[in-house]
Amino acid sequence: MQLLNLTLQPATAATLAVVGAFSGTKGQEILVVRGGTRLELLKLNTQTGTLDSICSVEAFGTIRAVSAFRLAGMTKDYAVLASDSGRLSILELVVAPTPHFESRYQEVYGKSGSRRTIPGQFLAVDPKGRAVMFAAAKLVYVLNRNAEGKLFPSSPLEAHKNHTLVTHLVGVDTGYDNPMYAALEVDYGEADQDPTGEAFRSTEKHLTFYELDLGLNHVVRKWSEPTDRRANLLVQVPGGQNANTDRFDGPSGVLVCTEDHIIWKHMDAEAHRVPIPRRRHPLLRRGESSRGLIIVSAVLHKIKGAFFFLLQSEDGDLYKVTIDHEGEDVRALRIKYFDTVPVATSLCILKSGYLFVASEFGDQNLYQFQSLADDDNDQEWRSIDYPENGNSPEPLPYAFFTPRELTNLLLVDTLSSLDPILDAKVVNLLGNASDTPQIYAACGRGARSSFRTLKHGLDVSVLVNSPLPGVPNAVWTLKLNEEDEHDSYIVLSFPNGTLVLSIGATIEEVNDTGFLSSGPTLAVQQLGAAGLLQVHPYGLRHIRAADRVDEWPCPLGATIVAATTNRRQVVIALNTSELIYFELDDEGSLSEYQEKKTLPSTATCVSIAEVPEGRRRTPFLAVGCDNQTVHIISLEPDNTLETLSLQALTAPPSSICLAEIFDTSIDKNRATTFLSIGLYNGVLLRTVVDPVDGSLSDTRLRFIGAKPPKLVRATVHGAPAVLAFSTRTWIMYTHQDLLQTQPLIYDTLEYAWSLSASMCPDGLIAISNNTLRIFTIPKLGERLKQDTTQLSYTPRKFVNHPYQNIFYVIETDHRVYGPAAVERIVGEKHAAGETLDQTMLGLPAEEFGRPRAAAGKWASLVRVFDPINNATLQTLDLDEDEAAVSIAVAYFEPMAGEPSLVVGTAVKQTLVPRACKEGYLRVYEFTDDGKGIKLMHKTRIQNDFPQVVAAFQGYLLAGVGKSLRLYEMGKKALLRKVENTGFPTGVATINVVGSRIIVGDLQESTFYCVYRTLPTRQLLIFADDSQPRWLTCVTSVDYDTVACADKFGNVFLNRLAETVSEKVDDDPTGAGILHEKGFLMGAAHKTDMIAHYNVGSVVTSLTKVSLVAGGRGVLVYTTISGAVGALIPFISMDDVEFMTTLEMHMRSLNTSLVGRDHLAYRGYYAPVKAVVDGDLCESFGLLPYAQQQSIAQDLECSNVGEVLKKLEQMRTSAAF
Repeated sequence: MQLLNLTLQPATAATLAVVGAFSGTKGQEILVVRGGTRLELLKLNTQTGTLDSICSVEAFGTIRAVSAFRLAGMTKDYAVLASDSGRLSILELVVAPTPHFESRYQEVYGKSGSRRTIPGQFLAVDPKGRAVMFAAAKLVYVLNRNAEGKLFPSSPLEAHKNHTLVTHLVGVDTGYDNPMYAALEVDYGEADQDPTGEAFRSTEKHLTFYELDLGLNHVVRKWSEPTDRRANLLVQVPGGQNANTDRFDGPSGVLVCTEDHIIWKHMDAEAHRVPIPRRRHPLLRRGESSRGLIIVSAVLHKIKGAFFFLLQSEDGDLYKVTIDHEGEDVRALRIKYFDTVPVATSLCILKSGYLFVASEFGDQNLYQFQSLADDDNDQEWRSIDYPENGNSPEPLPYAFFTPRELTNLLLVDTLSSLDPILDAKVVNLLGNASDTPQIYAACGRGARSSFRTLKHGLDVSVLVNSPLPGVPNAVWTLKLNEEDEHDSYIVLSFPNGTLVLSIGATIEEVNDTGFLSSGPTLAVQQLGAAGLLQVHPYGLRHIRAADRVDEWPCPLGATIVAATTNRRQVVIALNTSELIYFELDDEGSLSEYQEKKTLPSTATCVSIAEVPEGRRRTPFLAVGCDNQTVHIISLEPDNTLETLSLQALTAPPSSICLAEIFDTSIDKNRATTFLSIGLYNGVLLRTVVDPVDGSLSDTRLRFIGAKPPKLVRATVHGAPAVLAFSTRTWIMYTHQDLLQTQPLIYDTLEYAWSLSASMCPDGLIAISNNTLRIFTIPKLGERLKQDTTQLSYTPRKFVNHPYQNIFYVIETDHRVYGPAAVERIVGEKHAAGETLDQTMLGLPAEEFGRPRAAAGKWASLVRVFDPINNATLQTLDLDEDEAAVSIAVAYFEPMAGEPSLVVGTAVKQTLVPRACKEGYLRVYEFTDDGKGIKLMHKTRIQNDFPQVVAAFQGYLLAGVGKSLRLYEMGKKALLRKVENTGFPTGVATINVVGSRIIVGDLQESTFYCVYRTLPTRQLLIFADDSQPRWLTCVTSVDYDTVACADKFGNVFLNRLAETVSEKVDDDPTGAGILHEKGFLMGAAHKTDMIAHYNVGSVVTSLTKVSLVAGGRGVLVYTTISGAVGALIPFISMDDVEFMTTLEMHMRSLNTSLVGRDHLAYRGYYAPVKAVVDGDLCESFGLLPYAQQQSIAQDLECSNVGEVLKKLEQMRTSAAF
């Protein structure tokens, strides 16, 4: 078996983010690392206040750290990256012809991946862009320029000390003095040699300053001093003299963030310390101690003559920190509560007054500053209010504040993120309403968790939905003059008439437009400077200024069957198989070309493109005929109406459209003329028209629906696009300079046209049956539309009802009080006369989180969810400290074929060590056709809990610790009938295939089991894997093959030999299995690994499903970083050879921006086997044309277009 890996949805988790002027303009961009492997550049759209994606590229390596720097005298920033490639990588954003990153420098310093002894986990840049330091093992590179003025890093300077752990690193702002760096270090040399552990307990953490002497070209350890052992984060403080004045920008040094405190420190200067303000815990009992509070992210922002810090705690609270200073002397350190936002991995402040929060989990948010909290009355804590500026040996007293709704920030934009996907199902619940399955995903963590429905296509925002007096067949919009900003008329064509509506403050019917209203309309157009054109079946009406109307009637006995127009040209096709061509002359009149073009058969559709800028006419006319051909005809004066090229089709064309759309994979410098052809069999063809001779090439096809497509040229987001109307509406458009074809997630439309009005400057107007729709497409480039429903706790697993479109979700959170526990504690506090802060309990949990509880406290519920309407039908809270861990729909024999819901729970579970007080198997019956559940009984399990449950032949299988148990339904509890305790670590997954049970162990991969009833009930293991695997999910591919994923990001397929499979099936008693001799300390038989691949992130679900109508089955996987991908089986060895050869060429070009060896990356823990990286192959379209040609020749393709066509076909035939 050979597989092709394709990404359906790139990772959405924001692991790192930095801000910089990467494009070299005055504006700033945000460079976000998605899922640790993908780079995306975001730019603020000042008109809409939203973030637009400028470019996105896969790095094919794990990015560990990123920073922006600017060389002195330059106007743009570079990005420096540290990754598992063991290279210093410097990237530059190249704007033309299309924005993309180029690697400017790659210096090797280690080749063994992400290890403690290899630098790269930490990265710090000198604020003046003169040097960069990598840690933990510290290396310093001086950033110079060569003779040509280009960036040229020096050889590395080593500054590492043996037996030292680095926990954080930051550059120190010294102005133009020698660059300095500050690090938090722990010397473990003595602790490593002391077996008693005493040295470990007395080990101190040091704040160490390193100085790079630019004159002597070496790094020295400048200063080191013990600091708080709980210090976890350093923040750079501005310093050095201002270049324009004699004053200092700041006191320099660093902020040391420790548990409960913030400390300003600098060499040989008195430190200042303030407490981190904290929330009052409303449920804390008298005498109980509160947990410590740490800072998890920070950002520094400089404004004219001042600066401030925003620090964020692990609760999401933002604190504004300022420093009062005179020159280099600090007078006071101040801290106050600012606002509360989601916990972030990175915070970025834009000079335009926006804050980007790269959330640790869930959606990323963009906020606009409303104020800087300078004039509010919120309490502020200062270091000078404490003895010795807060530097006493004892901890400072707690500082408390009350959280509130956003005051200083305003949420303006949200970037949807699936991070993390904890469980997913791929199934079509919409039936005939959708031709592709939907992806249902349980995402998020804690109170910000969500249940998301992912549908293939672009989302639309509906503005108007108005009924019409009849069923129109077409709609257009018109401007009165060429210079008009907005459209003035809406023209609707009915089978027996034409309706004209005026666009103003309201939309109303008008009758004095000069349009013929007694019959249908075939086309309308704004001609020249101030003319209007109407094409109807019996002629043309040219409506000119001063109420002048020029009429052109059809020849006697002829009618117009098709027409196409632009602002200077008109072509009509008659039922007599003739074409008539008109062109606007200098006087503004339509002039008919003296000769008519006779076609070999009747034309069914015609199309011309818009007039190119700077030209008088478009050179080509496309005509589709009912003899299954398409003709390209010249409109140039030298050879007017001469046929240039011809293409045969497999069915008669129903519609045709010529449009110039930019696509860098074909032409990187100018727009490409595409001819789109809709056939009566529902196929959409797209071919390229040569701009010189009109020849057709690079034909690609896609089945888009059962109805014959209608094609319309439109404008979307200011760029040309093509709309195709079939059973679904499809749009062909350019995103990030690459051509995309995607469906719209909307009702079936018959026709649509661009609309520009004051209420909707960039919209579309469409007709659906007898309704008029006005809508916009908010975001282009998204493959999957997301519908989101908020959840209460972290979702763990969910299952669907076997007959109804209903899901059952188990949600569980650790260290959280459930509703019953909150009610109990509140009652106890009232009874004891203790005060209770009710405001904390009333805050929205999705914004502020829930009060933290002690370890071993759990809150959990079972949710009945309707995914079609995104509605919760029922929630059932579990008992206090009872956590739901597994769920399944089971069929028990006493239930007469009716399904039951089984939920496995653990009471007072502890994670380390893995233990619990007791476990339960809760059995629920379905009520109201699955819309509700009712508890039947629960079965107690002593000292362990059911990690996984599954239905099996009228029984229930449960993985309890290291054992697999079979339960039967009883009157008051489940009855254990048989058990197998032969699993080494713990049962993690159970899959049932007929009479076969595939058990996944936590650490030891998969086990093949069978259930036998003769002579006694037995669960027998007959095969296992020879390699240990830490499994996260397993799914069956066929009777003998399983697809598995482990916690290191590997996906692999194991297959059992067919002879072994048949032998086991033919053994009704299991005697042969019992008496077989074990092999390699396990079962007698071993599975063979037939495919292996590393996707770069932990895989949380695997599903075998068909993604396109009539397509083959594929393996869809989701990852913890929010990515969705597919493993597609090849259907021919020619495809395998083609894609393997292309992958080999792409690997040899080393396209990774971070210099990671691709073969080593995809074979991170075991060599890649029988899987081709489709993402790497698809990057072929981004190569320079010369390299594309060279590869195409080696692939025995006639041109580059053939390779691109093959790549598109591989994706569209099985995925999207």
